Amino acid sequence: MIVCLVILIILLVCKILIMRRSAREITDEIRDRLTSDTNTPITITSHDRRMQELAIQINRQLKDLRKEYLQYHHGNTELKTAITNISHDIRTPLTAIAGNLYMIGKTDDISEIREYISTIEERTETMKQLTEELFRYSVILSDEGEQDTEEVYVNQVLEESIGGFYPVLIKRGIIPQIDITDTRIVRNMRRSDLARVFSNLLNNALKYSDGDLEITLTDKGEITFTNTAKDLSAVEVEQLFDRFYTVEVARNSTGLGLSIARTLVDRMGGTITADYDEDRLMIKIIL
Repeated sequence: MIVCLVILIILLVCKILIMRRSAREITDEIRDRLTSDTNTPITITSHDRRMQELAIQINRQLKDLRKEYLQYHHGNTELKTAITNISHDIRTPLTAIAGNLYMIGKTDDISEIREYISTIEERTETMKQLTEELFRYSVILSDEGEQDTEEVYVNQVLEESIGGFYPVLIKRGIIPQIDITDTRIVRNMRRSDLARVFSNLLNNALKYSDGDLEITLTDKGEITFTNTAKDLSAVEVEQLFDRFYTVEVARNSTGLGLSIARTLVDRMGGTITADYDEDRLMIKIIL
């Protein structure tokens, strides 16, 4: 009896020592992971099932913590870039307005004054567009609650959007080639969100198109906007959906149009992608 008790005590002491060693290993591993830039999971020498499970759970938490840190770091970098871009976009027209106001005070020539006022009106309109785009984006980001959806006839919304932009496209010398299926494409979503997506894509075509635009809607609900854009590069195309990214040839924008489109399409449960091949930019939406 005493022998069995002694053996049991020895086993318990060994178990305690093993668990203490595992706890120390886990402590050291966590300290190392929190102070170093690594994705390596923590490991322990113990084969105890419970200690192994503890290590697995800690690794999951460390993975989530690492993901949140990277998101924060990316967001912080993106915010700094955004502030720089927005400051540049707003300061440019403000500088022009201030300069023209100064010149108005230096001349009595009516024709010159009218020319300066015309420039001021143009720069003021640019600032208005910038601030409205920022406001729309902030509203969309804050609107993350439960959404009231309805059955939306995609064909009709696309046709109406093209019709609304048609005069502006023609003025830019762009005659869109349109191929919309006769099959009735119906999806459950917010009609206003879909209209906003199409509006932003048409605006994007106005900025980047070299004079052509093809719009298609297939029987499967795939929508593509394709145009020639020789001034773009493959790298720029990869960044088109990034918040506040702007291509220099289209600086009259915060770069939020396609980012807004992506946010809305994601909420609809769809996908939006951009491809660039032989100077042709193609943006595809699958609903």
